[in-house]
Amino acid sequence: QVQLVESGGRLAQAGGSLRLSCAVSGLTFSSYVMGWFRQAPGKEREFVAAITWNGGVRYYTDSMKGRFTISRDNAKNTVALQMNSLKPEDTAVYYCASRPRTRSASYDSTASYEYWGQGTQVTVSS
Repeated sequence: QVQLVESGGRLAQAGGSLRLSCAVSGLTFSSYVMGWFRQAPGKEREFVAAITWNGGVRYYTDSMKGRFTISRDNAKNTVALQMNSLKPEDTAVYYCASRPRTRSASYDSTASYEYWGQGTQVTVSS
């Protein structure tokens, strides 16, 4: 059974930092693209960041560039999201996601990902 378990979400102050982690089991981790998405109340789930199977290429939305960093450790089957310079608008449930490394699939579309974690809450105060 494939499982993705996020951790690290908590209350933080604006300008602060958090590091989210995702532990993956049940699949050959190095064969999958990993991504982070988030969803705020009343809003659709949106793309945050993604990383290729070997970590060679990383993708971010414009609002994340320079603040967030995605990384992976294929030896430990984990993916992380380092979040710096947090803003109140970063408040959301953050989800870890995974899909096979297929070139025809997009990195920033929720529909492209096959497996999802249950999310971890990040709250950023003003």
